[in-house]
Amino acid sequence: MTDFDLFLTVFTTLVVVVDPIGLTPMFVALTSGTSKKLRRAIAMRSCFIALIVLAIFGLFGDALLKFIGIGLPAFRIAGGILLFLIAFEMLFNKRGQRREETAEQEEFDDPSVFPLATPLIAGPGAIATMILYVGNDSENWAHTGVVLAAMAAVLLIVFVFFYFANFLEHLLGKTGINVITRLLGMLLAALAVQFVIDGLRGLGVLL
Repeated sequence: MTDFDLFLTVFTTLVVVVDPIGLTPMFVALTSGTSKKLRRAIAMRSCFIALIVLAIFGLFGDALLKFIGIGLPAFRIAGGILLFLIAFEMLFNKRGQRREETAEQEEFDDPSVFPLATPLIAGPGAIATMILYVGNDSENWAHTGVVLAAMAAVLLIVFVFFYFANFLEHLLGKTGINVITRLLGMLLAALAVQFVIDGLRGLGVLL
């Protein structure tokens, strides 16, 4: 496989796994009510943190997980539980209530690290993809560089979608955002359950 073929393969795989288009409404819902400047700062932070997380797992993930005794199935289960908590808040508008309370204290519930950077962008699927492709030829630095470049290109696309999310929010309006927030909460809850099921299957608990 040539470097270009490798780049296209990793790029396509990560685009499907990360799903930048599908993440954008989630980003809008999680940053609803914030200023354009703050929203774009969150977009930059979340993508940068996801870049660091994926790069670390790509370079050291296999060895790191083995060293601390954590397998990807356990990682999927933990990510699923955390995502379900976020989905619960979205479905019952708990995030909005907490945001109003913290706004009085001039604090902000910044979603940059969780749940945006991880596990939504740098989730178990993306981490597993990085570990798999880098691990295929981990001693070849040119190979590793191509995989990292493909990952960076995907995250650049995510950032572009996030950067122009304000336009999407204006297009949908407050009512549209509220409806989508709850719909996405339901979808996120289903995704969380699927993460847990995949983790249990990986552990051999489920067939």
